[in-house]
Amino acid sequence: MGKTVKKQRPVNLDLQTIRFPVTAIASILHRVTGVITFIAIGILLWLLGLSLSSPEGFVQAAAVMDSFIVKFIVWGILTALAYHIVVGVRHLLMDFGYLEENFVAGSRSANISFVITVVLAVLAGVLVW
Repeated sequence: MGKTVKKQRPVNLDLQTIRFPVTAIASILHRVTGVITFIAIGILLWLLGLSLSSPEGFVQAAAVMDSFIVKFIVWGILTALAYHIVVGVRHLLMDFGYLEENFVAGSRSANISFVITVVLAVLAGVLVW
């Protein structure tokens, strides 16, 4: 019988000391916004269906959109969609070789993606409100 070797590995369970690189944050947020967008499709389709059902349905949909909470949710949906599209384009540019696949270029393109998303979020806020 073979000997079992007990490996002494460092264990870091303090989540406040873990620092993710900006590329990891961008990737995680891309996945999260994909889930948000998938769920939001149902909300947006319901609102669209209501608005197109009849003139009264349009008035109901317009009344729903008058609420601050609903406007905030729609703004969040549009911001998540914008981020998901921007970072998706970033990934496509990397896949096709238009962006280098190293840490410096990845960090730079992730930061640029964040800036573009902030601009689009402000524009979405102007659109919603």
